[in-house]
Amino acid sequence: MSLRVAVQMDPIETINIAGDSSFALMMSAQERGHEVFYYDVGALTLDESDRLTAMAHPVTVRRVIGNHFEKGEPRRLDLGRDIDVVLMRQDPPFHMGYITATHLLERIEAETLVVNNPVSVRNAPEKVMVLDYRRYMPPTLVTRSVEEVRSFMAKHGAVVVKPIHGNGGKAIFRIAENGDNLGALFEVFNQTWPEPHMVQPFLPEVAEGDKRIVLVDGVVAGAINRKPGKGEFRSNLAVGGSAEATTLSPMEEEICAAMAPQLKRLGLIFVGIDVIGGKWLTEINVTSPTGIMSIDKFNGTDTPGAIWDAIERRLAARQ
Repeated sequence: MSLRVAVQMDPIETINIAGDSSFALMMSAQERGHEVFYYDVGALTLDESDRLTAMAHPVTVRRVIGNHFEKGEPRRLDLGRDIDVVLMRQDPPFHMGYITATHLLERIEAETLVVNNPVSVRNAPEKVMVLDYRRYMPPTLVTRSVEEVRSFMAKHGAVVVKPIHGNGGKAIFRIAENGDNLGALFEVFNQTWPEPHMVQPFLPEVAEGDKRIVLVDGVVAGAINRKPGKGEFRSNLAVGGSAEATTLSPMEEEICAAMAPQLKRLGLIFVGIDVIGGKWLTEINVTSPTGIMSIDKFNGTDTPGAIWDAIERRLAARQ
């Protein structure tokens, strides 16, 4: 099955091919004989005939640092008629521009498979969808009120405060048990973001790592353990964390099994979840999950291939 694939992503010129999951998916598509196009989300146009188009470049990718792609001349593609699969891979933050793109892509849902499903992505930002699984989460407060946080800290001690639509470990703060700087931090957070913020107890187990588990159409594809860098409590690779091989604990297997039916039903084919201490679920990443290249490096697996297998099965079921 030869497909025409359009990848909606951040500038291809700036990606780090050693770890970029979008690049890995493009390479895998190309190796299967699929025709790959690249466009920026700003290139989307809904025309007067209600057709969703994009000025897209045919693209060839290669595993050569500094010379990892070749773009052809841009052409206007009707994403409903000219394309079989759209990969929605631009990075968060999850803001109105991102939400608007999901509304536009939703309009081609009957014609073209969008991965992940744009309606489900819009309804499942990473730190909101996870609240459906509170039984696996640490105690969690979502608020703009510093007084509510002080009451929470009186019960749980030191906390971590993070933007509810943040990404990549950015702007995550640890507040000590004595509450120093909590008021000042909430002044900054409330001035910067209009939405409430997420507050959780600081989990000392994070020193041993934050596990990223990737699920493909509800099935575990693999995992890595991300350990904080020196002087950090954040373990995200984007902020200096390091990766190591790992296996799943019984509780992590239970978490994955619990969410698998919902992920399949919602069309969330490529999902990354984060678990601390083998038991505490903290995020469900559906917007632009990462980590598959590290997982395959340690496990000798082919996660991009598994994702394309799942996509091709979905397409076959639509016919």
